[in-house]
Amino acid sequence: MQHFLKGALAISALTLSLGMAQAQDLAPLNSDSEPDRMDWSELEAKFGPLPAPAAGTKVGGVSKTLTNEYWRSLGQGYQNVADKLGLTFVYQAAQNEGDQLGQLSIAEDLIAQGFAALLFSPQTDANLVPAVEKAKAAGIPVLNVNDAVIPTAEHYVGNVQKDNGVRVAQWFIDNRPDGGKVAVIEGQPGVYAAGQRTAGFTETINASGKFEVVASVPANWSREEAFNAASTILQQYPDLTGFYANNDGMALGVVEAVKAAGKAETVAVFGTDGISDAYAAIKSGDLTGTVDSFPILTGEVAMEVALRLMAGQDLPRVVATPQALITKDNIDTFSTTDQAALRAALLK
Repeated sequence: MQHFLKGALAISALTLSLGMAQAQDLAPLNSDSEPDRMDWSELEAKFGPLPAPAAGTKVGGVSKTLTNEYWRSLGQGYQNVADKLGLTFVYQAAQNEGDQLGQLSIAEDLIAQGFAALLFSPQTDANLVPAVEKAKAAGIPVLNVNDAVIPTAEHYVGNVQKDNGVRVAQWFIDNRPDGGKVAVIEGQPGVYAAGQRTAGFTETINASGKFEVVASVPANWSREEAFNAASTILQQYPDLTGFYANNDGMALGVVEAVKAAGKAETVAVFGTDGISDAYAAIKSGDLTGTVDSFPILTGEVAMEVALRLMAGQDLPRVVATPQALITKDNIDTFSTTDQAALRAALLK
């Protein structure tokens, strides 16, 4: 543990130094509010057909972990485009979502392997900053892809994180008109997406004047930690109305706690990501809903953006990808695995 903390402090110090060096060149990125942005659906209309990559082009991807279905699905999106265009694509990830130094080591190894571009989904906002600087020095474009935000990133692809929480809060406002007590199970501290999702939910539901957020605790993206946190909260607040969890794995842990407490009929539970287990839990009536950010589509869009950057196109700093609140009322519309059909549904 001491070794990990020393390493984490070293990363933070280096991040601060690099960030100060970059400050004159580029303002720290806030992907939700960055004005230099466009919607994913506008890419072809504004920049034309996807440029054909040169023969032998290699693109690398670095993800948080492959133990979470969301990140596997994101990688599948990358691979879909790579297969279509004959690219060589390498996708690697840390052992778990807390292995910040391991992920940095993977990223630095890829930089030395001759990739034309790199797609980074960092563990936290800080841990891959040294790799971004090395890639920039080597002339390799780096695209920051959901969901942690690298402050010095020149280009980002992902959904509006704060809107995740806003959508769930609005569901409670619309469907629980009498209000009540609610709780948030947060993701990993220090991750932009976790903070924004929590803020979106808390600010929106507080503004209604009918709800009280009685607990907001981190569970570090862990289903087990979420189960334990939710169990404690349910003991403290037996009249709780519902939970919002920052991802689906944690939401499914909350579902287990709610069922164990005998509260399944009265406590609503929402997650974020749209993984297949969440869809199954919604269909079975265990999970109330999720905010699907469509990781396969996000991966496809991100690879398309990387190819456009390699071709020298002057893209905005942020390309925003879609999301939708999924409940039993609309699950059939979005449960398709046909990516072309999904794109069509999202463009309606």
